[in-house]
Amino acid sequence: QVQLVESGGGLVQAGGSLRLSCAASGRTFSINAMGWFRQAPGKEREFVAQINWSGEIIYYVDSVKGRFTISRDNTKNAVWLQMNSLKPEDTAVYYCAARSAVTMRFAYWGQGTQVTVSS
Repeated sequence: QVQLVESGGGLVQAGGSLRLSCAASGRTFSINAMGWFRQAPGKEREFVAQINWSGEIIYYVDSVKGRFTISRDNTKNAVWLQMNSLKPEDTAVYYCAARSAVTMRFAYWGQGTQVTVSS
């Protein structure tokens, strides 16, 4: 099993910045990518960004391109999401997730951290 713990959420005004952190522990050798997802009230969970373990492959949802940056530190089994120019529509619970190298699916999830952007 892989355990994920997020931190860094909070309340920020539109145009502000937040940095989310996620620390992985356990069988981290079994994962090959980590990502961030978010779920706004009344909406389905959506993909935000992902980075493979080597850092060479990175994807973002179009709505955050140019504003969010995902990064990782393999030595610390950690991944971060730097969020700049935040908008009210970025308000959601943000989840860290780890992708299994066997199933190639995001199989492990953190507990979520609330991000609220006020207008």
